Amino acid sequence: MAKRRGNHEGSITQLADGRWQARLTYWEGGVRKRKAFYGRTRKEAHEKLQKALADLQRGVLPTTEKQTLGEFLTFWLEEVAKPRIRPRTYQLYRGMVHLHLIPAIGHVPLGKLTPAHLNKLRNEKLASGLSASTVTGILRVLSSALSEAERWQLVTRNVARLVDAPRPARGEVQPFTVEEVHRLLEVARAHRLYPLFVLAVSLGLRQGELLGLRWQDVDFERGTLTVSVQLQTINGKQVLTEPKTARSRRTLQLPAFVLEVLQQHRANQLLEKAQLGESWQEHGLVFPSSVGTPIPARNLTRLWYSLLRKAGIPKRAFHQLRHTAASYLLAMGCDIRTVQAVLGHSQVSLTANLYAHVMPTLLQDAAQKMDALFRRLQEG
Repeated sequence: MAKRRGNHEGSITQLADGRWQARLTYWEGGVRKRKAFYGRTRKEAHEKLQKALADLQRGVLPTTEKQTLGEFLTFWLEEVAKPRIRPRTYQLYRGMVHLHLIPAIGHVPLGKLTPAHLNKLRNEKLASGLSASTVTGILRVLSSALSEAERWQLVTRNVARLVDAPRPARGEVQPFTVEEVHRLLEVARAHRLYPLFVLAVSLGLRQGELLGLRWQDVDFERGTLTVSVQLQTINGKQVLTEPKTARSRRTLQLPAFVLEVLQQHRANQLLEKAQLGESWQEHGLVFPSSVGTPIPARNLTRLWYSLLRKAGIPKRAFHQLRHTAASYLLAMGCDIRTVQAVLGHSQVSLTANLYAHVMPTLLQDAAQKMDALFRRLQEG
């Protein structure tokens, strides 16, 4: 059969088996590459070629029916997600893509991905021991990538939206009782970072927010504290970055007792600085190391577990102090939106889902217990 080529259509030819082939040549990373697109009619092949040309103009690599999910995820991660997100978030995304998504379903053709693939992925990851929140994060990363694929018309729908996220396990929220907090703070009282633990349990700040807190963020006259940065480890270095979301940037009113603790801490730190002289490395941090430098998260974690052992409290993650603060606020009658604002959650639904069931022991006259606790600590 004679080969035919349409005007201004690029390279479109008819093959011996009757199909039409459109060929596109383009450059990627300085390398010349070719892609072929096939159709039962010349019109179908022409439409695929025009779509590929439009993708190239938008900076999207051309795709074919054979492109796998893994190939698309690799491109999306590096060329689309990376320029938009913070380095730490990129590291998390990269881990989810290369450790979980590509090994499990990366071989599936992009256009043939189904909800069944993702249901199986979700169940297998949960069975492997991953937490519900981690599996939910993996599905959210995939959904973000597929949303772009849908927008570029590489897929007809985002199948990740059709899959239910796993229910968070209630065991993941294990706040401390009032008695446990009392024992913990009594043990921590002699340590120079005692005020850090007071802030964690009273305001529910995240670990990175506490380690990145600067004196310029504390207003002693107004009695407020502003969360504007967080300390994160990126490529082995301690870096101050912006909060995770817009709502994570927040200004909080300090309880009078906490304000007094911070004022004393400021005085103690100035004394430390004067004693060290030139050995002190000023970073403006509220909770630096003993020489003024940022504290790596792993160092705080070691101290945390040491304090738990001394207090005779079963091992729990530092993040449970944040859950403890939220549970106390709810038990004392604070409405859910107030708790959301204090914690810096992006959505009130997240707050409500996490703390739908406050510990029964905290519901028993929690306000009076909290007041008595801090009065005992203040009186020494």
